[in-house]
Amino acid sequence: MINLLIAEDQAMLLTTLATLLDLEDDINVVHQSSNGQDALDFISDPDSPKVDLLISDIEMPKMTGIELIQAIKEKNIPVKPIILTTFSRAGYLRRAMDAGVKGYLLKDSPSDELLTAIRKIAQGGKVIAPELLQDAWMEMDPLTEKERKALQLAKTGVSTEEIASSLHLSAGTVRNYLSSACSKLDAKNRVEAARIAHQNGWL
Repeated sequence: MINLLIAEDQAMLLTTLATLLDLEDDINVVHQSSNGQDALDFISDPDSPKVDLLISDIEMPKMTGIELIQAIKEKNIPVKPIILTTFSRAGYLRRAMDAGVKGYLLKDSPSDELLTAIRKIAQGGKVIAPELLQDAWMEMDPLTEKERKALQLAKTGVSTEEIASSLHLSAGTVRNYLSSACSKLDAKNRVEAARIAHQNGWL
């Protein structure tokens, strides 16, 4: 039996996907999460049922799917993660693969492809949507993690001082990170830099 957790912030899709997968004799959906933090809390709780495989969207509240997979990797939790998303951006795939993702599929894939991927990954395999693999290595992510964190917060419209407080850095350091990101992305300001980075899947 494959114990599965699904993290997806679209309630209807979450329910539909869980119902579909639970119909399979060898799959048991043990938990449904509407955000990445809830999924991490469940997986990290020693009293929770064992989770063999995680299916996660990327853009979710509180914690993105990629941040969730990174956290699972850092905690050495033996869960095999799959990204299921609408985003075919090469930057997202590269970051997901760097975080240790075992599968990366698009939401418009046929359901039998998802089921095949789940079973293959549960047995130790890896499944990446073939149409994404070539693009994934075309353009390298130029941002450091600190620059990425600063841009993620800048994208929400908060001030430099608020970003500094959130990241426990000085305002001057944050300005340096944002300036460096703008320079790397050839952007006029932090808003444009955040937009460019988001479009490429680097945020």
